[in-house]
Amino acid sequence: MADECILYPCYFNAALKRSEGRRIPHQSGAKAPSISDLERALKRLGLKFRAEDQHHPAHWERHEGRVVVEWKKGKEALIKKVGQQLGGKK
Repeated sequence: MADECILYPCYFNAALKRSEGRRIPHQSGAKAPSISDLERALKRLGLKFRAEDQHHPAHWERHEGRVVVEWKKGKEALIKKVGQQLGGKK
């Protein structure tokens, strides 16, 4: 787990406030991103990952899923890279 980062779709959802789980700037977010959107972005970046049927602890009712990415650098750097890939989806 030391070389893995967990990403949830809510991190990239432009419709959410930061207090609701968004982790990137509003203008960089995507409208209602899904796990498949995250998977496509990670494939374009050439990163290894696996999707899991887990939910964000604060959003347990949504059952959006999550991806676990092999990543050795900081989580914020990964979120920024994935956000840049998703930014075109509005």
